[in-house]
Amino acid sequence: MKLKGIHHISALTANAQENFKFYTEVIGMRLVKKTVNQDDTSVYHLFYGDEKGNPGTELTFFEIPMAAKNHHGVSSISSIGLRVDNDATLEYWKKRLDDYQIKRGEIVERSGKKYLDFEDFEGQRLSFVSDQTNKGVKSGTPWVHSPVPQDKGATGLGPVKLTVRKPETTIKVLTEILGFEKTDRSYPSSVDGQPDVIVFETGEGGNGAEIHLEERNDLPPERMGRGGVHHVAFRVEDDNELHQWVEKINRLQIPNSGFVDRFYFRSLYFREPNGILFELATDGPGFDTDEDLDKLGESLALPPFFESKREQIEAKLKPLHTKRN
Repeated sequence: MKLKGIHHISALTANAQENFKFYTEVIGMRLVKKTVNQDDTSVYHLFYGDEKGNPGTELTFFEIPMAAKNHHGVSSISSIGLRVDNDATLEYWKKRLDDYQIKRGEIVERSGKKYLDFEDFEGQRLSFVSDQTNKGVKSGTPWVHSPVPQDKGATGLGPVKLTVRKPETTIKVLTEILGFEKTDRSYPSSVDGQPDVIVFETGEGGNGAEIHLEERNDLPPERMGRGGVHHVAFRVEDDNELHQWVEKINRLQIPNSGFVDRFYFRSLYFREPNGILFELATDGPGFDTDEDLDKLGESLALPPFFESKREQIEAKLKPLHTKRN
């Protein structure tokens, strides 16, 4: 029962069409699934990833059209990493982000890796992270039809930063329950007077399997909105292993969702003590289960248990044009 790394990150947007434009045209990721939020089918759930949406490459968004702007604070997932092949690729992204007038920082080093921080059009906080010195979880393969050259594209999700007020309780969940290990690669906080950021890893380790834990005592709790992150999911091998996790979390008397069938993967949800939502998700069946690989994301995909309601679901959705020319 060893978690394999990061499975996906799910965030919030108030504008699915602009979100699609940004992540496919600017960042160059592939929309691998256009579907609905299974807990509220009146809104879209968009999945971006590598060529086929492999686990570990998926950045997803729930569209909440009236969502207010995210107010940053503790009890939050405060930064999303996107892996790229090497340090030189970060220079490519500096220029590309400038060409699109996107807010960014400078290239910096953290925990022995080079980073380039930036924000999307709604203030979502992201970082390109170089795999040049990386060892561990294998990256994905950028889509050949991306507007970004394939050798410059995002190859998967990198380190995820959690910001909390009381790190001890989150550390206990990460290490004693989920099996993460603390590394010796902590690094200074970007804010004076705050403790070092602690780096944890699971599975084979590396950028695709890291959690960076930031303690902040100068911030209020986050008020989630557009530009905020809803949850982080970690990779589980298969259904059998996920059932074992359900039994373990129940045995520890942690409130949880139980086994949930999302069709494209199976899931278990629970909150750690600082209030951040964690998900454990299986690697399969995958996004090409119900669509041809070359047509992923072009049409509204619904799991079989929603097909009988397709007409009612589509009637509530604003048209979202994602078909390739």
